[in-house]
Amino acid sequence: MKALLQRVSSASVTVEGRVTGQIEQGFLILLGVAGDDSEKDADYLAEKVVNLRIFSDDNSKFNLSALQIGAGLLVISQFTLLADTSKGRRPSFTTAAPPELAETLYRYFIRRISQTGLKVETGIFGAHMLVSIANDGPVTIMLDSKDKLA
Repeated sequence: MKALLQRVSSASVTVEGRVTGQIEQGFLILLGVAGDDSEKDADYLAEKVVNLRIFSDDNSKFNLSALQIGAGLLVISQFTLLADTSKGRRPSFTTAAPPELAETLYRYFIRRISQTGLKVETGIFGAHMLVSIANDGPVTIMLDSKDKLA
């Protein structure tokens, strides 16, 4: 499972002209689920996301976590994070989870981060979404559950 975190001062997602999720300071989380992922992968990423210290303290140092600042979290499903571009000119997505598994683990991840008490907003799984962000920094970090679980 992969999560691309973008630290934002604000972010929103719109589906068919309707805003389905919106946050102020926090993380836009693009979440990609692989076919061999499980709840264990989601648990690892959920804990990492809320505790990763990439918000600045009074000395402009990365010392504060999403939990410490009460960050908003906007989670968007993003199967293209699993793209394999090693051959040819068209990406392959064969390592991405089938939609049923991907949606189940996407929703499980959302439940896990919601249990922290942080504001969690979402897009709509499988929909064509327009995502607007004000990337703060910019700060963008890739997390992969396989880094810990391997």
